[in-house]
Amino acid sequence: MTLPPAGSQKQGLFSREDYLAPPAIPTGQPPRDVLNTIWRKNEVFLDIGQYSIGSFVIMLWPQLLIAIWLLINVRDDGELFSMFSILFSFVIGIPLLMLLYSLAKPVSLPTRFNRQRREVCVPQKDGSYWIVPWETVVAQAIAMDSVGRHGKTTQGMLVVGFKNPDPNAKEGERDCSMGFSCGGGTTAMCLWECIRSYMEIGPKAVPDTRLGYRPYEETQIGSIITSLRKGDILDVLHGLFFVICLGTYFSEKLQNLKLAPPPDLTDPNIVEWSKPIPPEQWAKRSPEWDEAILQREVELAGEAAT
Repeated sequence: MTLPPAGSQKQGLFSREDYLAPPAIPTGQPPRDVLNTIWRKNEVFLDIGQYSIGSFVIMLWPQLLIAIWLLINVRDDGELFSMFSILFSFVIGIPLLMLLYSLAKPVSLPTRFNRQRREVCVPQKDGSYWIVPWETVVAQAIAMDSVGRHGKTTQGMLVVGFKNPDPNAKEGERDCSMGFSCGGGTTAMCLWECIRSYMEIGPKAVPDTRLGYRPYEETQIGSIITSLRKGDILDVLHGLFFVICLGTYFSEKLQNLKLAPPPDLTDPNIVEWSKPIPPEQWAKRSPEWDEAILQREVELAGEAAT
C-alpha cells in the first residue's frame, strides 16, 4: 500500500491521520521526548525504546487514590465497605498484576538509528535484525476522538514502520512497526521529531536521555525542593500535583529499576555496525530527499514570518 506523502493529512469524522514520513521533512514542532523513549544518544546512533512503565503508573495511581479515599469514607458501613473492596480488587487488582508482570519480564531491545550510515537496526523477536534504509521509514500520527457525557476525549499514537529488506520475505514478515501511545497530533509530531531531528540535524538537536540515576536536583523530589528554595511556589505546586496525584515519583523509581541501564544490542555484527566511520564515508541524503526538506524549511520560515 502506498501512503500519502509526508505533510499531508487525512481528516475523518472522528479521526485524524498526519503522514510524517517518507520523506522525513520537518513537522514544525520541537523535539520532545514525552515518553522517555530515548535510551541512548551519541554521535553515531540513537536508541529508541518502547518500554514506558511511567504511563502505566500514571493511569493506575489516580484509581488507587480514589479507591483508598472511598474505602476510608465507608469503613464504618460493613456492607458498603465489602462491596467497594470487591469492586476495587478487580478495577485495580488486574492492572496491578499486569504492572507486576511487566516488571518481571525482560525489556525488549531498542531500535537503533545510525545517522552516519543513515540506516536503522530493527531487532526481531526471533533474535535476528533488519537493517533498513532511513529513507524508507514510514511515520504516521493517528488521533481518534470519542464523545461522551463528559465531553470529547482524544486518544492517539505515533506509528513508525519498517519494511523488511528481504524481498523474498513471507507474507506477514514483510514489515513491522513500533507504536507509542502519546495522544497523536502535535504530541506525536514532537516525539517523531526526536528521531527525525537526530537523523537529519544531529545529536545536539534532540533531548538527552532521562534514564538512569540523575543528580538530586533533577529528580522528582529534588526539583520540588530546589524550586522551594528559589521561592518558585507555582513550580512547587506543579511538582506536588504530579507526585501526589499522578504518582510520578514511583514512575521514576520503577523506570530506574528496569532501565538503569537499558538493554543494549550485543550482536557482534551490530556492534561493528554501530561504530563510528570516517566522515567521508557517511551516507548522504538523496537529491529528492534533500529538495523535500529544503522546500519544507522554506514553507515553515514563511509561516513564521506571517
